[in-house]
Parts: sequence; structure tokens; C-alpha cells
Amino acid sequence: MGILGLERLVPFHRGLLGHLRRPEPYTEAEHVRLALEDLGTTFVKLGQVVSTRSDIVSPELQRELAKLQDQVPPEARTAIEEVLVEELGRPVEELFASFDWSPVAAGSIGQAHGAVLHDGTAVIVKVRRRGVVERVDEDLHILGDLAAVIARRLGPEAPYDAPELVDEFARTLRAELDYITEGHNAERLAQALAGKAKVHIPRIFWETTTSRVLTLERMTGAKVGDTAALAAAGIERQSLAMRLAQLYLTMVFDEGFFHADPHPGNYFIEPDGTIGLIDFGMVGTLEEATREQLGDIFAAIEGHDAAGMVDVLLDIGAARVPVDRVLLQRDVERLVAEYWGRPLAELAVGRMLENIFDVVRRHRLHLPVNLALVFKTWLMVEGVVAELAPGASTATYFAPYVKQVLARRYSPEQWLKRTPALALATATAAAEFPAHARRLIGLLERGTLEIYTRPAGYEPILKALETLTARLGLSIIAAAFINALAVLMIVYHPSGWERWAGPAFIFGFAAAAILSAFAVLTLQHARRR
Repeated sequence: MGILGLERLVPFHRGLLGHLRRPEPYTEAEHVRLALEDLGTTFVKLGQVVSTRSDIVSPELQRELAKLQDQVPPEARTAIEEVLVEELGRPVEELFASFDWSPVAAGSIGQAHGAVLHDGTAVIVKVRRRGVVERVDEDLHILGDLAAVIARRLGPEAPYDAPELVDEFARTLRAELDYITEGHNAERLAQALAGKAKVHIPRIFWETTTSRVLTLERMTGAKVGDTAALAAAGIERQSLAMRLAQLYLTMVFDEGFFHADPHPGNYFIEPDGTIGLIDFGMVGTLEEATREQLGDIFAAIEGHDAAGMVDVLLDIGAARVPVDRVLLQRDVERLVAEYWGRPLAELAVGRMLENIFDVVRRHRLHLPVNLALVFKTWLMVEGVVAELAPGASTATYFAPYVKQVLARRYSPEQWLKRTPALALATATAAAEFPAHARRLIGLLERGTLEIYTRPAGYEPILKALETLTARLGLSIIAAAFINALAVLMIVYHPSGWERWAGPAFIFGFAAAAILSAFAVLTLQHARRR
């Protein structure tokens, strides 16, 4: 129905097909979210991952997919106990002094239970659901087949590389399914932030941790949105918002390894103001070169350097189709002009990122996965900061880190560090140049040098002609069907034809009407696009 533009004519908001009743119609983005929720674990996770890719989906769809939840009924005690015994090799009562069989949280991948170790340490035990890996593998196989079909049908004109997106998603989801990976992520982050930020990363208890069971220190404290609890603990929200923003900037710009799921439920604010962080299934990494390119983007905006920003976007954004640099620079100039005369510390970073993504989408550039994840993470951090301290600007904290990255890039230490690699690359190129030159001269002398060119800009015209031809053929078939029906009714009168003439006429007229209506609807849909 969406393809034919009929979704607005179907009253889903009146309760049709299980939709909740409400006054206003459902949007296309809401239909996508609801469909993914109905399809289950893998597709919910797919929507959550796609919501991080602002370079390929619209802001409306991104916001809607960010609402995806995978809350499901908890597993029975017997099922959880069987997994614990299978994985840890001992009865639960031998492993824990106490174990709460009522989960504190339940998701489609696993559920979390409170427990106490024999030394009195309070812990959380995450247990993966039985059979979830097999179901995910089946769904990923289906997604891979669909991605291959999309790639074949759309070819190089596809707005994104569907097989690559599915591969990226499969890697992310399989990492979330492995609790050993999550445990190592937590330990790596704790080691990176030790002594650099007032943050508490839960300790991992490896003796009761496997790929299906994760035991970690239980975190306590006030939630970010619990203003009464924060006030009772004497925690100043403006200061907390500043430290939270600085924590993520430290992870991204200093360590290049960051927690990538910063929604409010993943924070516990301890009585002394320490930020407790949980859930390390989704993390991101950012190489030094990418951090420098990120700094270049914001430096170009602050310095009103449109040409420089175009260079950076073309360097980091893979293009599936030829990019018109003139048009790209024109859009970037409009973007830069919006922030003319304003220092970086006064800019609205979230709005600026959305504007950058708008330019990237329009010119069909695709940012690296890790950089897109950084942008999505920072937008979520901005939301948490706004909840803590309405009116606070994260750019105040953002600007010093960007300048720090750029200063580090051009420091004497960095140049000394890069000199050996640069010297080796230069020497290798110089040594290989004579051989390459001889091969090129040989091809010229033999007359076998071939240069291939591919004209650009014809694909949309050819596609439009194909569509026009298909619609014209459909219209001709409908007209011929109507004409043939009329001729047959006039000249063909076999014995007893009066009995079936009426039904035959109705059937023929209905078929012709359906063909004609389909042709009109496809034409209207093409005009809307």
C-alpha cells in the first residue's frame, strides 16, 4: 500500500490489524517501527543499528527507530537455571549466596537477575535466552538474501550498499550476543578512564562469566531523571551535565574507545557524584586519523572554510555514484554561512550535526560506521545533558577537545612519530616508480594502452524511459482488452451464449478496470516521487 501511496486511505489508527486506536493517522516511520517490533529480536536490533546511521536515513525515521524496544516476558525459572548450570557447571546455590529469580530487566536477547556472592558482594547476573543465537542466525540469513536481491535490482544506483549494511549489522549483533566480549569492553573502558574521570565501571567476575552468562558488580545510585534523588544527595545538575559531556569527549577524543548506548537508563549517579555506567554491549572505536578528520570538520565550520570541509567529507565519505563537487561545495557554503562569525563554543552541536548529515545524504556519501556512531552517540548525550540542565550548551565543552585534537595533530611529537612511516612510503614509491614507468612506456610503444571512460548522467534518463515504456505497454494492454471484449460481444454469438454473456462481460470489464486503475495509480505515485 505504501508503494501505491494508499497507506493514508487505510484507517490503521482506528484499530485496524491490531494497531492501537488514536486520533491521528500513523506516519510511514511509525509503520516501519511497528513492523520491526512485530518481526522480533533481530529486526528490532536492526532498527536500533540503522537509527545510528544518520547518513542514510531521514531524521524522522531515525527518531522513530530510536524508540524501538525489545521488552519481552521473562523466561521461566527452570529455563534460566538450566542455562546457569550448563554454563557454570555447578548448582546455583553453590555459586551464589542468594539469587533473585525475578529479573530486574528482560530483553529479547537475555535477562538480568540480582544475586549476592558468598563474600557478600551484590552482583547482577545476565543470562542469555536459550535458542536466541539460532533464531538470530536464521534471521540474518534472510536479511542477507534480501540485501542481495536489493543490490541486484538497484545496482550502482542504490542509495546504500545493502549487503555491507547487513554485514555490519551482523557483526554488531553477534558481538552483543557474546557476554565475554561485553565483559572485555567494560574492563577496557575502566582501564582507559582510570584516573581521568569520576566514573565507576562495574567489575566483571570472570569465574562466573561465559559467553551466555555475565556476572558483574551491581550498581546503585540515582537515575539521571530523578531530580528529587539528585537534590537529596546534594548533586548540582549543571555540574553533573558538564562532567557527563566531558566523560564522553574524553572517551571519543582521548581514548578513541567509547560507550555507544548513552540513554538515561544506563547511568547511576552515586551519592558522591560519581557517574556509574552500565551496558557495554554496544561500543565504538575511533582511530586517531578519524579523530583528526572529525576535528577538521568542526575547524572548517569555525574557520568558514567550505572548500576545506568538502575535502574532508570526500576523504571520509565513500561515494557509490560520482559526486558533483561544485554542487557539494555550494551546499557546504550554505551550511558554513549559517554559522558565520560564531565561535565553535557557541554553536548548537546537535543541530550542526543534523545539517552535516543532511548534506551527506543529499550527495549520497556514506560515512564510516564508527564516525556515524560517534555522531549518534553525541546526539544522545546532548539529550541527557538537556534533561539534566535545560538550556546548557554542550559546545562549551566540545570546542576545547576539538582544538586539543588539532593541536596534537600538528605537534612536534606527532611529526616525529610519523616521520619513519612517511620516509618508508616515500622510499618505496621512489623504488617502484622506474618499473611502473617502463610498463607504461611499453604499452604506449606497442599501442596496447587502453583507456576506459564511462559517461555519467544517463542512468536516470534510461530508467525513466524504461518506466515510461512499461506504463505505456500496460495502458496498451488495458485498451486492447477493452476493445477485444467489445468486439467479441458484438460478433461472437455461439449457442447458449445468453447464459454466460453477463458474467463474461462483468469479468472482462472488471479486469480492464483493474489494469486501468493500476496504470493510473503508478503514474500518480511516480509524480509524487
